[in-house]
Amino acid sequence: MFEYIKGCIAELTPTYVVVETAGIGYAVSISLQTYSRLQQLREAQLWLHHIVREDAEQLFGFYDKDERELFRLLISVSGIGPNTGRMVLSSLTSAEVRTAILQSDVNKISGVKGIGLKTAQRIVVDLKDKVGKVVLSENAMGTSLSGTVYDEALSALVMLGFGKPAVEKALQALLREKNDYSVEELIKIALKRL
Repeated sequence: MFEYIKGCIAELTPTYVVVETAGIGYAVSISLQTYSRLQQLREAQLWLHHIVREDAEQLFGFYDKDERELFRLLISVSGIGPNTGRMVLSSLTSAEVRTAILQSDVNKISGVKGIGLKTAQRIVVDLKDKVGKVVLSENAMGTSLSGTVYDEALSALVMLGFGKPAVEKALQALLREKNDYSVEELIKIALKRL
C-alpha cells in the first residue's frame, strides 16, 4: 500500500524513527543497518513495508530497496515474523545474509538472536533459489545500470503479454552485451528478440 515516506527525522533510535511529513509524525520500525545510515541525516526517504494485523498496523522502513526486498523474502519463510526479519537485518548486513544463504551457512544465520538451527535451515532451503536469482540479475545488469531500468523493462514487456522467463532471459542477454541502456532502448531491442 505504501511505497516510501520522505520527510524530516523528528526522532531516531536504534529500533525506530519518527519521520515527519505534512505535519504528521510516522513511527517507522527500522533495522540497525538503516539506523547507522540515518544517524547523520536530518531528512530521509525510507522504503516501506506495511503490516496490518487485527490488533495493530506497523510500518517497517529501509534505507534502500535492496534491504526491503531481503526483508520481504525473510518474512515469506514460515516461522519468520517481521520482528525476527528485522533482527536478522540488524545482526547481519544484506550482503552477509545473501552470502550465508547462498553458501548454506546455517551457523551464521542461527547466530542471530531468535533464530534456531531448524529455522536457519528453513531460510536456506526456502530462499537459496530466490536470492540466487536476484544476485544473478544484479550481476547481469552490471554496476552502471540501475535495477529500476531492468525492473521497468521487465514489467512493461510482461504487461505486453510476453512470458516472464523469456523476458528475463532476453533482458539478461542484452545486458551482458551492453549495460547502459535506457528503459526505452532496452524494451525496443528486447521486442525484436522476443
